[in-house]
Amino acid sequence: MSDKVFALDIGTRSVVGLLMEKIGSDYQVLDFCVKEHTERSMLDGQIHNIVAVSDIIQSVKLTLEQNNNCSLDKVCVAAAGRALKTKRICATKDISLQPVLTEEDISFLELEAVQKVQKELALEELNKKTVDYYCVGYSVLYYRLDGEEIGSLIEQRGETAEVEIIATFLPKVVVESLISALERAGLSLEALTLEPIATIHVLIPPSMRRLNVALVDIGAGTSDIALTSEGTITAYGMVSKAGDEITEAISDQYILDFNKAETVKRDITNHKKATVEDILGFEQEITYEELVEGILPAIDSLASSIANEILELNGKSPQAVMLVGGGSQTPELAKRVAVKLNLPANRVAIRGVDAIPQLANKDMVPLGPEFITPIGIGMTARQNPIHYVSIHVNNRPVRLFEMKNLTIADGLIAAGIDIKKYYGRPGAAYFITYNGKSVTLPGSFGTPPVLMLNGEEASLDQIIKSGDTIIVEQGKDGREPSITCEELIGELKQAIIYLNGKAYPIQPLLKVNQSTKQMNYVLQDGDNIEFQEQLTLQDFLKLNGLSYELEQPFTIWIDDEQLVLSEYGRSLYKNGRVAKSTDILRDMDQLETTSEEKPKLEEVLLKLQIPLKKELFIRYNNQPLTLTKELVTITRNGEKLNFSDRIHDGDKLQMQKRKNEPFIFQDIFRFISLDLNNITSKVELKKNGQPASFFDELQSNDHIEIVMN
Repeated sequence: MSDKVFALDIGTRSVVGLLMEKIGSDYQVLDFCVKEHTERSMLDGQIHNIVAVSDIIQSVKLTLEQNNNCSLDKVCVAAAGRALKTKRICATKDISLQPVLTEEDISFLELEAVQKVQKELALEELNKKTVDYYCVGYSVLYYRLDGEEIGSLIEQRGETAEVEIIATFLPKVVVESLISALERAGLSLEALTLEPIATIHVLIPPSMRRLNVALVDIGAGTSDIALTSEGTITAYGMVSKAGDEITEAISDQYILDFNKAETVKRDITNHKKATVEDILGFEQEITYEELVEGILPAIDSLASSIANEILELNGKSPQAVMLVGGGSQTPELAKRVAVKLNLPANRVAIRGVDAIPQLANKDMVPLGPEFITPIGIGMTARQNPIHYVSIHVNNRPVRLFEMKNLTIADGLIAAGIDIKKYYGRPGAAYFITYNGKSVTLPGSFGTPPVLMLNGEEASLDQIIKSGDTIIVEQGKDGREPSITCEELIGELKQAIIYLNGKAYPIQPLLKVNQSTKQMNYVLQDGDNIEFQEQLTLQDFLKLNGLSYELEQPFTIWIDDEQLVLSEYGRSLYKNGRVAKSTDILRDMDQLETTSEEKPKLEEVLLKLQIPLKKELFIRYNNQPLTLTKELVTITRNGEKLNFSDRIHDGDKLQMQKRKNEPFIFQDIFRFISLDLNNITSKVELKKNGQPASFFDELQSNDHIEIVMN
């Protein structure tokens, strides 16, 4: 291969051709030629008129051939950085039912994000097919787990996994229109690069590429931006403002036609002053300071646009900014960009040909920044060329644009394969009811797609080469759930309950569709499960046939009225306290039954608040005496009961109430020892010292005397 290089920089306003030669590790420029477009055949890096552009290319080619007595048939060119599309997007995945995330799961999630942004880009570009764009690379910006940023998703658990990427795409039409224009001019493509890569290659050595630097190529119609960080280009952008806006501002300020205004801009930049004649024929001299003051709003607007795009792409101010291209020489532009980015003035600089260390004869070309890109193309294209790679994906030919080591993932993107469609479908879910609540039992997950590279199983990140064959096989579908009641409910610890010293194991109450089942029952779609782990005392006794142990109430009848006296029935105690039927039983609970002693009639009547007797306290012969009179008479089976008699469960009693009459004098004879039949002397009855009769009514604390004379 010859060491001579023919490089073309096809710009919006002009085409620059360079004939270069490599000597050792350095390059020297043998000749150059600049031809301006005769019409607007280029717009924003895209060839709009292939014939017109081809004519200018051919003119540049012929000039260099004639000047150097050579034949040029191969050329190195660059795709404009402004043609690249850079987009950020997120992809999410529900992982609530997935055990852990594997590295392959995360790769598929990243691939899904790339395909998602590719589809969005296609919709923005008039519904073009996804294969009309080449994905030339993507970088992961963030991983998130349940909305929180995280360093890695591998083996994480949560509800939602998310990845945010920045992906870069190059339209297929940009490359193919460029190749068409070259072929029409009698040239074949020797090597292809990207303008930002070419410029960065000659200005930023590898040792500096870890820095966060913004490179701004300010041309006539657009300002192209590339950002570097950690040794690579992280983002591209374009501002639709550049040198022409400044020229138009000069034209408006001094009433000049566009071409004269362009001349004034160059003279002021180079000589700090210029003499101009406006369209009215008036001549004046303009100094650098006067020009800056007159067009400062336009300069400030361009600086703001560039700075805002840098901040949008980078998320913050970079460490430094390099300005190249003819428009970079706009007066005061570098200072205004530094102000907008809050950077020191010496962190924003215009870089010219003199900054290229590998260029031997710098005096062969203008030293300004406008020749940085064409020289970079000549020096870079052969060292870092971009090739087409042809592969087959699912038996369909696919061509890729190789800007890096291509992987199977790149091949799937280029083939427009929606990787989500190749996942096995989840197994059908079961819908059951558990204790009155609806529960979904998911089927097992479908498996990921199987990737085959040249007949062998492979992974997404495996490197591919031209001629490779990739097959994507559908993942296997998941199965219906197979879950037992024990798996649904969880393992249970068996509890023991003691009743009157005897051990009883607690068996939780499990019913499926109202039928008692064991814990190993395999659930079916539509099952209704009722599970009661904590048994009540009533359920425990019922399950063990011991319901009679709970309560035996004490019941009697008085005059055919039923009375339940629960306090005299048999009682069941739990851990020393009276138990209730609704009590929850726990492991090692102690249950004991007790029976109360049969109550006396007096106790029963008092419980029923039935008055038993009437009392009166008096004094008899100066001694205290209590008179009593029964108010009720209770019989059982016709036999009168004493108040001290015991009452039995189920007794049928009859009650006769007596009239509540006052005590009279003669009532005392039932409570004193006095034989009236043996009395021979006269008896005198006194009440409170006064004579009394047998029928006198007594009152409390009366003094009674019986005096025998």
